[in-house]
Amino acid sequence: MRGVDSEPAVAGSGSVSIHRLFSEQAARTPEAVALAWEGGSMTYAGLDARAARLARLLVRRGVSPGDRVGVSLERGPGAVATLLAVLKTGAAYLPLDPAYPPGRLASLLADAGARIVVTERRFAAALPAEADVLALDEAEDALRAEPAEDPGIDLGPEALAYVVYTSGSTGRPKGVAVPHRGVVRLVRGGGFAAMGPGEVFLQLSPLAFDAATLEVWGPLLNGGRLVLPPPAAPTPRELGELVRRHGVTTLWLTAGLFHLVAGEEPGAFAGLRQLLAGGDTVSAAHARRVAEAHPGLRLINGYGPTENTTFTTCRTLDPDDLAGAALPIGTPIGGTTAHVVGDDFRPCGEGELLAGGEGVAWGYLGRPGPTAERFVPDPFSARPGARLYRTGDRVRRRADGALDFLGRLDDQVKVRGFRV
Repeated sequence: MRGVDSEPAVAGSGSVSIHRLFSEQAARTPEAVALAWEGGSMTYAGLDARAARLARLLVRRGVSPGDRVGVSLERGPGAVATLLAVLKTGAAYLPLDPAYPPGRLASLLADAGARIVVTERRFAAALPAEADVLALDEAEDALRAEPAEDPGIDLGPEALAYVVYTSGSTGRPKGVAVPHRGVVRLVRGGGFAAMGPGEVFLQLSPLAFDAATLEVWGPLLNGGRLVLPPPAAPTPRELGELVRRHGVTTLWLTAGLFHLVAGEEPGAFAGLRQLLAGGDTVSAAHARRVAEAHPGLRLINGYGPTENTTFTTCRTLDPDDLAGAALPIGTPIGGTTAHVVGDDFRPCGEGELLAGGEGVAWGYLGRPGPTAERFVPDPFSARPGARLYRTGDRVRRRADGALDFLGRLDDQVKVRGFRV
């Protein structure tokens, strides 16, 4: 029945949790730099200890395995340590942008049933009055009093890791419930980019945007370094300065930001080894300009909905790809399947893309109707309970197996990565 459908690439390491993989990495390379920012850095051992102390404090504050914990913090070392700490408690994190209006913050916290919100005092006023708030900038004494020993809580790869909400521009926001296996499959064995100890990633995305999943966990679960720039969005020129100053080797940009930098400051990419772009249709003309300016740069076109954990397919662009009018979105990354079906749900060369494998989310938190509509049984898999995510995107399969993106099956378009 597979016919024109893709087999998975190299299988991901989806049998363990995110925080277990991080702790194993910290044990192997305790003195390696995990996080770097303007004027400071933190080793793997230091980050693991900081997260362990915060995890114990959260447990003391009532957080239990299976809970959801809001994280309303700007980009920085405290935010990364908090994500790791939440996972160490057996809970899942709910990333929130502190700049969200109070009404949206209240709605998301209520919908997710968040147990507590980790933030800073300056952001707390925007949170609901009834929210249980842990302000990191007021908790240093309490943190120092906690032992730097891991709580030892691990619910396994199927447990919920985080909930990230859709923009809500096409209706009520839906919380996409992503398990540990989805993240591990993305960054361990995905095969689409190098993520080893020699790589230096730059986090540009806010935590509430799922691109941060790759930016944060890609380096930290593979012994690399994560660079944390100031919270304000850098200009193209400032981006180039960050890349040079910190020796960044890997960058992941939304299509819109990629086009902006490629058009205004293509020299900003000097020194990179690999550049990923996606979240919307990447312009072939802009990709050609970047490839001509940086002949040794590995340029990767990535495609994937949040519901399948950031990336579903990827393609390292070659000269033939760049010569075309449109860029292919590639083939499935490790631990992933991509099926093209017609209205009758039978495989065909052009139709709707169905994403399967280890990256498929649980569904939409507390929304059984939309979950049943978009997350359907996988007839192509022998794994009991396997499901496919109906992307609603129309694609065409090339002779070499790569996919071309042809647009939406409905009337949605994307603006800066968000469906509207």
